[in-house]
Amino acid sequence: MIGKIRRKLISLAPTPFLKAVDVVCPICDRPIPDSQKDAHHLIPKSKGGKTTEYLHRICHRQIHALFTETELAVQFNTATALQEHPEMQRFIHWVKSKPNHFYEKSRKSSRLKEI
Repeated sequence: MIGKIRRKLISLAPTPFLKAVDVVCPICDRPIPDSQKDAHHLIPKSKGGKTTEYLHRICHRQIHALFTETELAVQFNTATALQEHPEMQRFIHWVKSKPNHFYEKSRKSSRLKEI
């Protein structure tokens, strides 16, 4: 049985008659190549979330490196709220200078390591 996220990816796959539409990351506002497309639950599944948005893999990893699931569910459950956080603003400024297919491993914040 195919999962919901995979089914959503398949439904967005280009058909021979339609031109592929670039999906834009709501965090960094850059087009997402297929190889870097990650589905992010705005409210984590463990907290009852169902809605997903496509993000760059590096943006998705950075979000989870900075915030706990509780923080994501309560405070940062929209792209706008995430963009307004000072650490995310610093990251967005940095990543916008990279090519769309760029990926680098994210490190968990020291604040989360202490929890």
